[in-house]
Amino acid sequence: MIRVHDLIKIFYTHQGQEHRAVDGVSFHVRRGEIYGLLGPNGAGKTTTLRMLAGLMQPSSGDVYIDGVAGSSDPLALKERTGFLTANTGLYARLSPRETLEYFGQLRGIQQPELKRQVDSLIELLALKEFADRRCEGMSTGEKQRVQIARTLIGNPPVLILDEPTNGLDVLTNRLILNFVRQAGRDGRTIILSTHHLDEVENICNRFGMLHKGRLLAEGTLAQLRVLSGQERLSDIFLALVEKVEGKSAVDNIPPVLIDPPPGIRNGAGVAVSAAVNEDGGPTSVA
Repeated sequence: MIRVHDLIKIFYTHQGQEHRAVDGVSFHVRRGEIYGLLGPNGAGKTTTLRMLAGLMQPSSGDVYIDGVAGSSDPLALKERTGFLTANTGLYARLSPRETLEYFGQLRGIQQPELKRQVDSLIELLALKEFADRRCEGMSTGEKQRVQIARTLIGNPPVLILDEPTNGLDVLTNRLILNFVRQAGRDGRTIILSTHHLDEVENICNRFGMLHKGRLLAEGTLAQLRVLSGQERLSDIFLALVEKVEGKSAVDNIPPVLIDPPPGIRNGAGVAVSAAVNEDGGPTSVA
């Protein structure tokens, strides 16, 4: 469904120095899978997701969704994806209902289908109490629910969710995570990015771990536990960083995660496989 091949994104400072925000990232996501792209702030998650959604061109490498290459048809990527990012705002003078109608029209949805989808999303994400109130007067949690509804308009087969629970209260956090879980059961392909590692342990089918723009490892939670010798995702991430960079490297790292095919080499030339052998141990950590 989704294939990311050797993705690189280079930015340059005012002094002309090169900064590789994403450095040789490759991974795949199967149809109907919830994939956790995890790592600390600054790991390269948002940059990777923006390239996946067709909103940013990679310096090299490519993204494929349903076999369509982003380099040749970025519009096709946008048509197939619903993208939620923490940095996307809402039009202050529009209500949630008007917002959904507006973005539905941008996707080319005609009446009466547009009204059916808008009404369904208002019900699904519990927006009814404030559906006709201006967005400028809503709380952070209410705005985030509207953002998710906007992401779903047009029924895109792929959802890219960048920090969907960032800054939310406990009740809204649970509502959002329950929605993500149900969307996966309904067959949507989802990439979920977060630096709150432990809250997605029971939601994602597989995880990929990203650090300094490079993939460390990928696998199921059980595979990563075997690979690292740790139980919690945050501890798993720190243990894998220590294996790659040494113990001193973990001291200043907040937790996070992402995914490559097993055995892929990252930009540091270190291959980490999350495959499990017949004895229940990792096949290799090189």
